[in-house]
Amino acid sequence: MAGITFQGLGSGLQVGEIVGAIVGAEKVPFESRMNQQAAIINADISAVGSLRSALEKVQESIADLADVDKYQQRTTTGDDDFISISSTKDAAIGGYSINVDQLATSHKLMSSAIDETEAVGEGTLTIASASNSFDISVSDTATLSEIRDSINDSVDNDSVVATIINDGTNDRLVLTSKETGVANEITITVDDIGDGDNTDNLTGLSRLAYDSGAAITNLSQIDPAGDAQITIDGTVTVSSSTNEFKNVIDGIDITAKKAQEVGDDLSQVKVSEDNSNIKETLNKFVTAYNELIDLNENYSKVGDGNSGILSGDSLLRGVMSKIRNELSSNFDFGNDGETSLAQLGIETDRYGKLSIDDSKLNDAIDENIDNVQSFFIGSDTKPGFAGKIDELLDFYTESDGVIQGRLDSKEKQLSRIDEDRASFSRKMESLEARLFAQYNSMDLLVAGLNSTSSYLMQQLDNMPGVVRNS
Repeated sequence: MAGITFQGLGSGLQVGEIVGAIVGAEKVPFESRMNQQAAIINADISAVGSLRSALEKVQESIADLADVDKYQQRTTTGDDDFISISSTKDAAIGGYSINVDQLATSHKLMSSAIDETEAVGEGTLTIASASNSFDISVSDTATLSEIRDSINDSVDNDSVVATIINDGTNDRLVLTSKETGVANEITITVDDIGDGDNTDNLTGLSRLAYDSGAAITNLSQIDPAGDAQITIDGTVTVSSSTNEFKNVIDGIDITAKKAQEVGDDLSQVKVSEDNSNIKETLNKFVTAYNELIDLNENYSKVGDGNSGILSGDSLLRGVMSKIRNELSSNFDFGNDGETSLAQLGIETDRYGKLSIDDSKLNDAIDENIDNVQSFFIGSDTKPGFAGKIDELLDFYTESDGVIQGRLDSKEKQLSRIDEDRASFSRKMESLEARLFAQYNSMDLLVAGLNSTSSYLMQQLDNMPGVVRNS
């Protein structure tokens, strides 16, 4: 009887390889299918994300065209050695001559010379400048330097800076108002405890008293408090506590830098209308839109083995169709007629890309800037081109818009694929365990059969009368 022979412990089968091959035969088509589905979904997410970015760029490019403050700007010239200027769109077109009569000055006072070690006198100083007033208590041993420190360190002092000038022996206290202008003149009222005289300039703390209104001038006035003054067109004189003249001419701020002397030329301010930003913004819009056209061409193309990733996609087809409709729409001004992008010089070529006819645009702006503004901004009753484009694209690009909804849906599909992978992995683990159990059981059975076969052959060989053919 021929023996039953297998490789291995029992059966001789390569159980691990057999089980691996069976499980692999199950895994490979599943993994291939899942990878293909995930690749398609990720490609869609990437393409739709790129579409949203392109749409948002169009929105950003046209934002200024929807802002009324960006129209009918003013260009103001006139900065020179004497003045600097700024303006808003409220500035009236025209020219003005400016003469800086004087600059604003801070009030500056200086005390007489007092020995640096001398106690000035006991009492209280009440220092005031404009609406700020504060008290300084002076001890009977305080020097000018100590008074300076008390002034500068006072938490109530918002208006005066104190310094010391020393000639080697004597100190002089200098007080300067922090703000310029007549209203910030410094007054110092003294309560002189030392000699009881609050106004004399002989001894004691009263040597620091100053009140020009009361003719108390124990401190020397180094610089008077002065307002800035300019004369406009040789007739109108305007004063300011600072060197800034806010809206002194409608929409124009003037800052005086230097007083003009006799013989100096007057400063000349000129205001002109500036609408160059309209073309600049339109150029940004045209560039952003043409990039969107390129993206659409790439994603929607059809060809054997070379179709775009969003070919035939209703999302891309829908948004492009709606934008094209807006590009060709007119804005009705009623009795003033109507205007379209084409009439403003924005032209479309056969590929759908935009370009600007500068001459045509400039003519439209020069002829009726109000109509150009209304075309883009609209009126109280209906939106203009920029507003309609923005509203249209919001429908797609907002956080709760169509595109985000699609992206959320695709992310859920990816999550389901991950769940399917995990479920399938558990299924394969179960299959692998079952196969190993079956093959190991078979291996044990075959091992038992081989043992029985060997025993039977041995017994047959030992039986009398049995002759084995060699």
